[in-house]
Amino acid sequence: MFGDFTTFDLTVGPDRVPVHGVRGGDGPPVLLLHGFPQTHAMWAPVAEELARDHTVVCTDLRGYGESGRPESGADHLGYSFRAMAGDQVAVMAELGFDEFAVAGHDRGARVTHRMLLDHPAAVTRAALLDILPTAYVYGHVDRALATAYYHWFLFIQPADVPERLIAGDPIAYLHSLLGGWGSGLDAHPPEALASYERAFADPAARHAMLEDYRAGASIDLEHDAASVAIRQRIGAPALVLWGGAGVVGANAESPLDVWRREAVEPGLVTGRGLAGAGHFLVDERPADVLAELRTFLTS
Repeated sequence: MFGDFTTFDLTVGPDRVPVHGVRGGDGPPVLLLHGFPQTHAMWAPVAEELARDHTVVCTDLRGYGESGRPESGADHLGYSFRAMAGDQVAVMAELGFDEFAVAGHDRGARVTHRMLLDHPAAVTRAALLDILPTAYVYGHVDRALATAYYHWFLFIQPADVPERLIAGDPIAYLHSLLGGWGSGLDAHPPEALASYERAFADPAARHAMLEDYRAGASIDLEHDAASVAIRQRIGAPALVLWGGAGVVGANAESPLDVWRREAVEPGLVTGRGLAGAGHFLVDERPADVLAELRTFLTS
């Protein structure tokens, strides 16, 4: 995977977190962020093509893949989207990029959302793949969503209850997640799947991933409420993509309508659903995602 890309490990931020990643290509910089329960490997097919005319950076979020697994603290701040966004801005600065585009999927898209609010001068444009805003999700829970997103409510239980349950057969559980939400397990390329399995086999990584969700249900909601209070909104062009056969695609309200309310101007947000795609739309439909990103990044 990743052809001629070079691997890097950079220690960044006030808590000195090691961030693992790859870099390739030349041209305008774009940062690609993965989601749960994946690693930067999910972006390989898209990254190699984008690198023909962009400098492409793919990283593992803190707690995921081969990046560091810091302490979370009593308030889970160590795994907040704010902390993760700060890591990524610092990585890009270390690589020589004070301004860049971002595309994030799942948890990586939530990091991107926070980055747009906390670091508006750094992000030139952003793609948000297959998510609705965190506060919106928690504010619109019904039986269908709670059934589909049951893991959100399992993972936020106090440590180490979910950790011990998942430890019974972690790889089988990982496969159940990767084969859910409208995507089959066979949607994931073998090399990428092997990367996800390696990471999920590590108990420390699994704990860190759960801390991400615990932060999402606590400190992240506090940060979101504070942003609402000061009318902090998305001020850069944003592309919203989602899987038409996934949970986001089944939402009663259009994802575009939801995200347009999060922007300074509704016209900043464009996008569409990919018909027939599930949650892991990058793995399932890399050519479609690539085409959408190419158009968006050059518009």
